[in-house]
Amino acid sequence: MRAMDASRDAGSAALGPLPTWDLSDLYAAPDAPEVKRDLDWLEAHCQSFAQDHEGKLAKLDAPGLLDAVRRFERIEQVAGRLMSYAGLRYYQRTTDAGRAKFMSDVQDKVTAFTTPLVFWSLELNRIPDEPFWAPFGQSPDLARYRRVFERMRAMKPHQLSDELERFLHDQSAVGASAWNKLFDETVAGLRFDVGGEDLGMEEVLNLLTDPDRPKREAAFHALAAVFRANLKTFARVHNTLAKEKEIEDRWRGMPTPQHGRHLSNDVEPEVVEALRQAVVAAYPRLSHRYYRLKAKWLGLDKLEVWDRNAPLPTTDDRLVPWPEAERTVMEAYAAFDPRMAEAARPFFGGGWIDAGVAEGKAPGAFAHPTVTDAHPFLMLNYLGKPRDVMTLAHELGHGVHQRLAAGQGELLASTPLTLAETASVFGEMLTFQKLLAEAPDGPARKALLAGKVEDMINTVVRQIAFYDFESKLHAARRQGELTPEDIGKLWMSVQEESLGDAFRFAPGYETFWAYIPHFVHSPFYVYAYAFGDGLVNALYAAYLEAPEGFQDRYLEMLRAGGSRHHKELLAPFGLDAADPGFWGKGLSMIEGLIDELEGMEG
Repeated sequence: MRAMDASRDAGSAALGPLPTWDLSDLYAAPDAPEVKRDLDWLEAHCQSFAQDHEGKLAKLDAPGLLDAVRRFERIEQVAGRLMSYAGLRYYQRTTDAGRAKFMSDVQDKVTAFTTPLVFWSLELNRIPDEPFWAPFGQSPDLARYRRVFERMRAMKPHQLSDELERFLHDQSAVGASAWNKLFDETVAGLRFDVGGEDLGMEEVLNLLTDPDRPKREAAFHALAAVFRANLKTFARVHNTLAKEKEIEDRWRGMPTPQHGRHLSNDVEPEVVEALRQAVVAAYPRLSHRYYRLKAKWLGLDKLEVWDRNAPLPTTDDRLVPWPEAERTVMEAYAAFDPRMAEAARPFFGGGWIDAGVAEGKAPGAFAHPTVTDAHPFLMLNYLGKPRDVMTLAHELGHGVHQRLAAGQGELLASTPLTLAETASVFGEMLTFQKLLAEAPDGPARKALLAGKVEDMINTVVRQIAFYDFESKLHAARRQGELTPEDIGKLWMSVQEESLGDAFRFAPGYETFWAYIPHFVHSPFYVYAYAFGDGLVNALYAAYLEAPEGFQDRYLEMLRAGGSRHHKELLAPFGLDAADPGFWGKGLSMIEGLIDELEGMEG
C-alpha cells in the first residue's frame, strides 16, 4: 500500500462513516422495469398530448387549459425523474463508461420523446394578451400557474419559428450538452502529481487551504501544469460554446449575451447591473483591504495566489468528523426554527447525501431537487475542513428550500437562481453565527470572522469577477476565435482588478479559468451567488432588527418556490432589490466584519 493510500484511509477514518446516495427512491437500478415503464409512458403521453392540443390551444376554455397544464406538468415530472436518476448516477463516477452511456441514452430518448411538445410555449406565445389571460380570471386553480406563463411570455420577443425551435431542441444532445460532457469527463480524468502523490482535482484543490505553505505552492504548480497541458481542449470547449450561444442569441434577438440568463432568473438587467457596479466599486473596501490584512497576519510582504485561501495561524486545523458537522449544522437550523431542522433531518441517514471524495466523482458540491414527488439529493466532497462544514450548511439550505417548495408542484417549485441561493447562504449564516457565539476566545473569534469574510469575498467579489470574465469572454469571442493566451489575459484582467495590490500573480495562474464548471454548464450563472449573499445579508439584518414573526415570513418565502417574483417575496421584509441602496447595505455588513478584524490588530 502506498503512503498516499494509507493517509487517505486514516483521513477517512478520522471523518467517520460518510453517507452515500441511495438512488432507489428514483429507480432501483438502470435496468429496473420502472425505467422502461416510464420511458414508454413518456413517449406515449408526449405523442398524445401533441395530438390533442397542437394547433388548438387558442380555443381552450379555462377547464381545458387547466387540464392541459396538469398533463404537461405530469410529463415534466416523469422526464425529470428519468434525467435526475441518469445524471446523479453519472456524477457519482463520471469516468465510468457504462454510466456515461446510460445517461446519454436516456437523454437522447427524453429529447426525442419531448420534441413534439415544442409547440406548447410557441403556440401559447402567439395568442394575444387579452384572450390569453382571460381564462386565468375564470379559474382559481388555473390562476395558480400564472407566474409560469408570465415567465414563458417574457421569451415571446425571442421566439423562433416552430420548425427552428424543434430543430434546436432536437440537436441539443449533440450541441452544448455534448461539449458539457466532454468538459466533465476531461476534468474528472485529470490527475495531479504533488510531491510524488497522484491526486484527483478535489484533493489537490483542498491542498490550497493547507497550513503548510510549500504544500500550497506545490499544489498550485501541479494544477497550473495540468491545466496548461489540457489548455487546447478547454479553449476549444469555451470557444465552441460561446460561439454557439452567440449564434442562438443572434437568431433570437437577445440584446446581450447575459439577457437570456436574466430572463431565466426572472430578474431585471438593471438590478443585476446595480449589483455588479456596487460590488466592483467596493473592491478596494472589501477584498483589497482584507487581503492586505491577511498578508500581515501571514508575515508576508505580498500574497501569492496559493496564499489566498491559506488558513490563519490561529485557525484550528483539526479535521471535523462528519457526525460533528451534522450536529453543528442541525443545531444551528433548529435554533433558528425547529421547522427548519425538521425539514433538514431526513437528509441524514436516508441516503440523500453523497459526501465522500471518490475517483471519477464530479468535483464541488450541489443540491439536486430531482422531482417534487421524490426528494432532493446533496453531493459534497467532504474532507473535514471547516469550510466543508459551511458547504454542508449551504447545500442543506438548498435541500430544505427544495423540500418546502415541492408542495407548489413541478412547474412552480423551481426557484430562479437568484432566490435559490438565498436559502443556501442563509443556512451558512445561521451556522456561522452559532460557531461565533460559541467561540472561546479572541484568536478563535478572529479565525471565524476571517473565515466568514473570506467566504463572503469568495461569494461576492470572486463571483462578480467571474461574471465580468464571462462578459469579456463572450464579447471577445464575437470578434473571432480566442487562443488560450487570449482567454488567459481576460482572466488576469479581472483577477488583478478584484484582488488588488496585496497579490503577486505567479505564472500559471492565467490558466485557472479552465476548470470552473459554471462557465461551461450555465453561462452567467455566477452572479446568482453574489445576489443571494447580498439578499441574505439584508435579510439577516432585518431579522436582528425585527425578529418577531421573521421565521414565519422566511419559511413562507421558501415554500413559495418560483410562484412569486422576487419583489413580491421580499416585500414582507421591507426589502427591494431594485433600490440602489439595497446592495450597499449587504456590502456594508462585510465591511463591518473587516472593521472588527482591523480593530483586533490593536
